[in-house]
Amino acid sequence: MYTIRQRIGPLLMRMQKRYGKVEETGELTEKEIIRAERNSGVISNRVREIQMQNYMRKKEQKERREKDLREGLLLYRGGKYEEALVKFESVLGSKPDANEAPVASYNVACCYSKLDQIQAGLSALEDALEAGFEDFKRIRTDPDLENVRKSEEFDPLLKRFDESFINENAINAIKSLFGFNKK
Repeated sequence: MYTIRQRIGPLLMRMQKRYGKVEETGELTEKEIIRAERNSGVISNRVREIQMQNYMRKKEQKERREKDLREGLLLYRGGKYEEALVKFESVLGSKPDANEAPVASYNVACCYSKLDQIQAGLSALEDALEAGFEDFKRIRTDPDLENVRKSEEFDPLLKRFDESFINENAINAIKSLFGFNKK
């Protein structure tokens, strides 16, 4: 429209359909109708219906994930680690939110640790850390991760994600400079 208004002199225009080819029968498929409505700026009841179905499906998935997480925690507390693992894995398999993924991955790591599957526990712990789990004190002290902590790979894994802001060597050098290390 800007070009049409600003142009002085002849203007050559070429019109194209934005929603794809029309079938020989002249009828559009449902997908083509929705695409055409979106491109034209018109939203019909059918598009609203589809949007509502998508919203309800996502809401049900979120509720199912929350339920599985709660059930998994109850099973875990009851000592049923394999059943809890299934619940936590189902949470991870259904596209969890950014705040659900770290917790579920951490709980998967705890389950594997209790089941004495060290490599799987380390892998799940790495997934939890990559997803944003940042309670490093808990990771270092949680009795549920005791078997995983015994692994030689545990410390290097944690050091990759938990870089302290304070360098101990630098602090000791400063202390010795000012004479704080002397007894």
